[in-house]
Amino acid sequence: MPATDSPAPAFPFTTTGCPMDPPAHATELREERPVTRVTLWDGSRPWLVTRHADIRQALRDPRLSSDVRRHGFPFLSAAQSEAIGESLITFIRMDPPEHTTQRRMLTQEFIVKRMEAMRSEIDTTVDALLDRMTAGGAPADLMEAFALPLPSLVICRMLGVPYEDHAYFQKRSQLVQDTTAAPQDVNTALGELAAYLDRLACEKAADPGDDLISRLVVEQQLPGRLSRHEVAGMALNLLIAGHETTANQIALGVLALQREPGQWAKLCERPELVPAAVEELLRHQSIVPSGLQRVAREDLEIGGTAVRAGEGVLLQIGAANRDPRAFEDPDLLDIERDARRHMAFGFGVHQCLGQPLARIELQSALAALVRRLPGLRVAKPLEELDFRHGGNIYGLFSLPVEW
Repeated sequence: MPATDSPAPAFPFTTTGCPMDPPAHATELREERPVTRVTLWDGSRPWLVTRHADIRQALRDPRLSSDVRRHGFPFLSAAQSEAIGESLITFIRMDPPEHTTQRRMLTQEFIVKRMEAMRSEIDTTVDALLDRMTAGGAPADLMEAFALPLPSLVICRMLGVPYEDHAYFQKRSQLVQDTTAAPQDVNTALGELAAYLDRLACEKAADPGDDLISRLVVEQQLPGRLSRHEVAGMALNLLIAGHETTANQIALGVLALQREPGQWAKLCERPELVPAAVEELLRHQSIVPSGLQRVAREDLEIGGTAVRAGEGVLLQIGAANRDPRAFEDPDLLDIERDARRHMAFGFGVHQCLGQPLARIELQSALAALVRRLPGLRVAKPLEELDFRHGGNIYGLFSLPVEW
């Protein structure tokens, strides 16, 4: 259908119902106007796409660009618009062939075989964190004691970043992800993180170790394929993406299982369902509230709607993962469901590079929790929990639990 003059609601949408579900407005649009205009903070009117099939099609289409430098790219806030500097323009925000070249430098670091080789070490880390949490007694904050330190420890080891500095980069990482933050504060945080990682890369050039940053320095920077600045930018993206996402997915997953009658008990009784449960939780609980951002390089059509070159496009993953055309009874959490067609990690050439690691971390965390703490329960009602609104990553600030 052609573009229309339908009202363009303000975006991102406000969650007014259950905080565990996509905003009601997104669900309504998916059924009534699956490709429609929305209005952003700066008055721009990109297209919002909410159906599963349409988003899969869009993410395969090379005419949609991830490059933030292109005119019309749909920034979600003033902070994001002004803070996207050279520090964050790595392969994540590039198109092929630039994207292909840089991503290939990291592909071997995240292949399934390499990640599986880390599983026992991740399992050991999980048990150590649970030992410490349970030794402190109930109640405990699952987010602070377990969900956040697990991926932080793992990504620090992979990158070669000292974990004792985690408070420094965690505070700045959360600020970078906050779309309500003042642009100057986000810029300062980004600059400090980039400078920190640049210093670390310099140290590794003089004394490389067995870690990802060292390999980037030795194999890519020193031969002249990447600049020092680009190595720091890659490390910065991986550091931010490597802990905020998985941490919030763990906490939301535990909460979702606790809220759905019988699902936690079933998983305790049948731990062999953990891999399927992880895929279902990735589908059911989206940590990317505003979806993926793109801009049209050329004229194209999405879901029968004409999108012109230079127009922004927002792909609402959370709504798509609850699309009844793709998943039967999609609002129901069912750990025996085949949820593998979810798009929690995106789709196409830009799908998440770290998804094999994220899956192993989630599986290890969930398997240990149901094995060691089958009596786990959330210590506060849903309405008293502190959810993270107004950021690029959705989740919880804390999750008090007892057992």
